[in-house]
Amino acid sequence: MSKFIDSLSDKTSYNEFKYVIQDSGSYGIGAKYSYEECMQCENVPFKFKAIIEHYISKDTMRETTIESHLYYLTEDMFSARTYKELKAKVKIGISEEKRSFFSKRTKRIYSERIMSVDDFTQMSVSEKKQKSVAVYELIISKLALMSFSV
Repeated sequence: MSKFIDSLSDKTSYNEFKYVIQDSGSYGIGAKYSYEECMQCENVPFKFKAIIEHYISKDTMRETTIESHLYYLTEDMFSARTYKELKAKVKIGISEEKRSFFSKRTKRIYSERIMSVDDFTQMSVSEKKQKSVAVYELIISKLALMSFSV
């Protein structure tokens, strides 16, 4: 029984952020997906696959994960402008100092934020490393995806 639990935990630890979810206004794509896996996944919208094929592949290789690509994305890259046109957002985890309400002590906490790709690219890589930023999810607006012409 313990072997089953160990193998299950191994799978969930790596595949934890490999998912595609949607709500009424957006798609959420897990950041552990590589662009090649997105192309193979049937739950990823076809139009996003076409955008990967025509625009995002100009800046990065298909074996690159979304997490890695977004982490090192700069404002001057073509894919950054593509994500800006898609009104894409990034769900991240970030380490912050939190001041206690009653005492003057501070402690470091890890919180989640959703920010636009444009704002995320303005953070330098050294700042991201200093704040222990982890990319969880790419969020794409359905309306922006629908109106994007490939």
